[in-house]
Amino acid sequence: MAGEAATLLGPDDQAPFAIDNAEGRSPFLLVGDHAGAAIPASLGDLGLTAADRARHIAVDLGTRGVGRALAHLLDAPFIHQTYSRLVIDCNRDPGHEDAMAIQSDGTYITGNRALDDAARQARIAAIHTPYHAAISSMLDARQTAGTETILLSLHSFTPKLNGFVRPWHIGVLHWLGRTDFAMAMVEQLQDNEAICVGDNAPYCMDATDYTIPLHAFPRDLRYAEIEIRQDLVSDHIGQAHWAEQIQKAATAAWR
Repeated sequence: MAGEAATLLGPDDQAPFAIDNAEGRSPFLLVGDHAGAAIPASLGDLGLTAADRARHIAVDLGTRGVGRALAHLLDAPFIHQTYSRLVIDCNRDPGHEDAMAIQSDGTYITGNRALDDAARQARIAAIHTPYHAAISSMLDARQTAGTETILLSLHSFTPKLNGFVRPWHIGVLHWLGRTDFAMAMVEQLQDNEAICVGDNAPYCMDATDYTIPLHAFPRDLRYAEIEIRQDLVSDHIGQAHWAEQIQKAATAAWR
């Protein structure tokens, strides 16, 4: 893997992030840490089958479609990762071992075994760092312009994990800092009795999260991390529906 440092992203590989509706003028900034599924050509298939590369272990299914629809509804920029979380997880501290997982939901990622420091640093420099720099740059520009920012991090979760069927349709995650907006979103979503809402479920935000703590906490930004069950956003109809539900709840929570 020693040569990986110089050749991780080739001329035919995608850029490490994309931005939809970059000129959006609402208070909201959307981010998608796990929205992409690409793997750099230099890494082959990471030792995974095509089926595994299309599973939840590799990408937050439906997130990119939801994010793009929501960016339009909210008039918000949407900065999203283009590479698979199995190349490097942009919602993890890049120095932690789990940023380049060797196992996920029973599947071993053989292409991540025994990575030397040069290989790890190559992925950080080519993908993780530029993605977070893009978020920081936009936040800096908005602050300079006097534009209020509420950071919404979009994720999705598998309906079943380790044998447990997850009943929630959507979850709102929060931890430290300005939790008032996230709690208001929980209340807004719970007003709809047809929606099963998780308050810090199916995951609880903690120190394993990276994006919200890095960008929202030190800037004292209001924020929420949104988790949507993947079977509900498997097509354009579902993605549009849940983008609308999030738009309504987020707008009401802001106001």
